[in-house]
Amino acid sequence: MKVVSISVTEAARNFSDVVNRVRYQQMSFVLLKSGKAVARVVPEVPRLTRGRELAPALREALKEVHLTPGDAKAWLRDLEESRREDRPPVGKWPS
Repeated sequence: MKVVSISVTEAARNFSDVVNRVRYQQMSFVLLKSGKAVARVVPEVPRLTRGRELAPALREALKEVHLTPGDAKAWLRDLEESRREDRPPVGKWPS
């Protein structure tokens, strides 16, 4: 990801362009006031958890957790429901 340092004044004068570059080009800006960094404008990147990352994390988290039978059933039900709702991403173009 490209990081560009610009003055606060320059950012204000070109705010729309800064936002568009952050959104569409995944650029980041460091805003400078009197030559010192005071803020950053960075893209909002959603954190997607993949199944292969989730399984080890759950295994580690559950080592010290002891669920009651009712909680275990509710957890399993929620997991199965999320699996049913989980769909692969739809491509931009039909197959």
